[in-house]
Amino acid sequence: MPVAHGAAVAGIRDGALAFAPPDYETPLPADMLAQYRAGRDPFALTGSPALPMGLNLGAQLHGLEARGLLDGATLLPWPQYWAWWLSGEAVSEVTSLGCHSDLWAPAGATFSPMAVRRGWAGRFAPMARAGEVIGTLRPHLAARTGLSPAVRIHAGLHDSNAALLAARACPELAGKEATVLSTGTWFVAMRSPAMPVDLAALPEGRDCLVNVDAAGRPVPSARFMGGREVELLGERIDHAGLGGLADALIEGAMVLPTQVPGCGPFPAAVGRWIDRPADAPTRAATIALYAACMADTALDLIGASGALLVEGRFAASEIFVRTLASLRPGTQVYAASAGADVSFGALTLALPGLVPPGERIAVAPIGRDVAAYRDEWLDTIAAFA
Repeated sequence: MPVAHGAAVAGIRDGALAFAPPDYETPLPADMLAQYRAGRDPFALTGSPALPMGLNLGAQLHGLEARGLLDGATLLPWPQYWAWWLSGEAVSEVTSLGCHSDLWAPAGATFSPMAVRRGWAGRFAPMARAGEVIGTLRPHLAARTGLSPAVRIHAGLHDSNAALLAARACPELAGKEATVLSTGTWFVAMRSPAMPVDLAALPEGRDCLVNVDAAGRPVPSARFMGGREVELLGERIDHAGLGGLADALIEGAMVLPTQVPGCGPFPAAVGRWIDRPADAPTRAATIALYAACMADTALDLIGASGALLVEGRFAASEIFVRTLASLRPGTQVYAASAGADVSFGALTLALPGLVPPGERIAVAPIGRDVAAYRDEWLDTIAAFA
């Protein structure tokens, strides 16, 4: 069951890779990007905001087409490229096509008008469900690996959507108004609303979008490049305790968004330190406060309420999850153990009814007035705007 990141595409031609899959962090030339954006469909139709670099998959296709690389190629979303590599069967799937690609219209469960107009819709391999068995392991791979040639290959899906499936399988969240915050390079908040919401009301300019789950249903979402930002700031917080927190709050140290321009709820802001601490524990605590304030903002943008499950690398950061719980007193926050991850979410498509292994730990708030810190953080961002 291949699971892979979004904003990635491959093409096959004559049984081989047709072009080098683009890196979504490679920007298009400014004139080419402007030409592409002039033909985009409105956000209300696709749920895809205009994103920098190649984060709109359609922008990558525009660049590839301009170089003549799409001619004669069958297009595959990235997870389905690996499904083809393993099985020899070419399919497409909705979670990857529906994640900020500009290529999908979630309400109609079909390709967007632009994708049809540009001829890209017809280039993609036929659609399959994420959990569908599309074939068996290629004989030469079975021989090389020692696996049985009867091993079944499923279509696969987008990684954040696999995390959403894992969260929905947790008894604490099943069937309820709930949100999963998947943390890694990207922090992606995906809400499972108890009642329908107006997806067109999401703030397009603040990195909100509409994902599409494995069943084809729209999912209001918001994100920022949290793991990358923490890395750029220079201190690890993924397993950090509460050390340095009191000093960070007393000193008023802050990190302002954003370290990755064009992304997140403050895409035009210029990242900077305010009163950068001299010692590493206080710097790490300040970075954790920053990540929690950014996550809290993203959750507010999609109207998250009810339960919240934090999964992925930063679920193990006590200072991050407890600060987030303090910022959201009306929300029951859970931290997932490693068992409720993207691989488990993919597994539920093959074996429905599974309950994630490990614990979902109810997170206790810190007990300090971090809400006042967040309010000052927001005021400081506005002052630098």
